[in-house]
Amino acid sequence: MMNPAKNTICLWYDRGAEEAAQFYAKTFPDSSVTAVHRAPGDYPSGKKGDVLTVEFTVIGIPCLGLNGGSAIKPNEAFSFQVATEDQAETDRYWNAIVGNGGVESACGWCKDKWGVSWQITPVALSRAITDPDPAAAKRAFDAMMQMGKIDIATIEAARRG
Repeated sequence: MMNPAKNTICLWYDRGAEEAAQFYAKTFPDSSVTAVHRAPGDYPSGKKGDVLTVEFTVIGIPCLGLNGGSAIKPNEAFSFQVATEDQAETDRYWNAIVGNGGVESACGWCKDKWGVSWQITPVALSRAITDPDPAAAKRAFDAMMQMGKIDIATIEAARRG
């Protein structure tokens, strides 16, 4: 890490940091793997020469993946929230994550196969649940609460009443 970003998100992986970073780089725009660092010696969850850390970006956000072993598991306290412009983009990201060993959750949330949480959030949803008309916002919110992957047409219909 020659010139680290001032603020980098560090994600703990059991052993899949490099695979995860490669997946993110091929799935999301403005994402890449910038460096893979191997352990200079043995450590509790690995051996000298194993991939220890991976530098990557996810949609422009600098990240460091740490292969720290199984002692710590990711949870929903941290998630990437990806704003999508339309249903096709929403479907593409959701299907990529879930279709690559991830799991669906509620209200636009899913987890990738490494346990990292994602919110695939259409801009239309954000606008609908913050509508200045409280009744419209509530209808959209209630519709969202029934969904896994967000369906923009259903959200917009609910917003309109």
